[in-house]
Amino acid sequence: MISLLLMKQIAVLFLIMVMGFVLVKTHLLKTEESKTLSVVALYLITPCVIINAFQVKYTDSIRNGLILAFAAAVLIHIILLTLGKILEKIFNLDAVEKTSIIYSNAGNLIIPIVTSILGKEWVIYSSAFIVVQLVLFWTHCRMVLCGERKIDLKKILLNVNMIAIFLGILLFVTRLQMPDIVTRAMESVSVMIGPICMVVAGMLIGNMSLKKVFAYKRIYIVVFLKMIVCPLIIMILLKYSGMMNLVSNGKMILLISLLAAAAPSASTVTQMAQIYGENGEYASIINAVTTIVCIITMPIMVWIYQV
Repeated sequence: MISLLLMKQIAVLFLIMVMGFVLVKTHLLKTEESKTLSVVALYLITPCVIINAFQVKYTDSIRNGLILAFAAAVLIHIILLTLGKILEKIFNLDAVEKTSIIYSNAGNLIIPIVTSILGKEWVIYSSAFIVVQLVLFWTHCRMVLCGERKIDLKKILLNVNMIAIFLGILLFVTRLQMPDIVTRAMESVSVMIGPICMVVAGMLIGNMSLKKVFAYKRIYIVVFLKMIVCPLIIMILLKYSGMMNLVSNGKMILLISLLAAAAPSASTVTQMAQIYGENGEYASIINAVTTIVCIITMPIMVWIYQV
């Protein structure tokens, strides 16, 4: 049932992505103008979503669920980093391919999917995956793409989404509730997360030609490893590790973790590749193709997990 709902929701998001594609193809907007929408999504909408997710009544059940979600997120990333190292040697992956396989578009895609399918009360558990991935973005991912070995703690701690998570956790633990008018305003902003992110994705694809996509012969290998091999290994581990029995709603919490791991390649990899002189075009093509492929692969992973 959830896999069917997921397929429908991803299809809805895909149609919104097509709208962004059409805006560029009809020359109403330029691909470069998607950066403005990205800034709105990153610095306004996502923090609102995160803080709003923690505005729930404190219970032992939610606290234990969060601990499980964090444990699952750490375990998943350990597996992905290990797989990245192994697959790098087997397939001779470059920096863009390796980071595109390891890191997913969890923040942009999973929050709207979880909100639409499971309800906003489950979004709080997706924040665990985002926290772990944010730390790795500015440590491991950055070092792989720029070739440095220096960890930028300032960028990790002062990242707007990390600040939002810290604030959300503080409000949750201290059991403080924001004024109703503030909560309603943030809820109104939060619902835009899915549409705006998919419009941006469509605008980025709108500037690509099929000729460019097929020029990268190794993209088939990267997409197969990212969307099938890695999620399948993680799904098997989550399903048979016994972790879901640790808390009452463990199966659903681990499903959210699986969705985050099975999401398309991270758009952040594209941005970092451009900044650090790697092949940003290749990274954006991987992001676009995996976004299209996820319409089929993510529901299949969820179905296998639930069987």
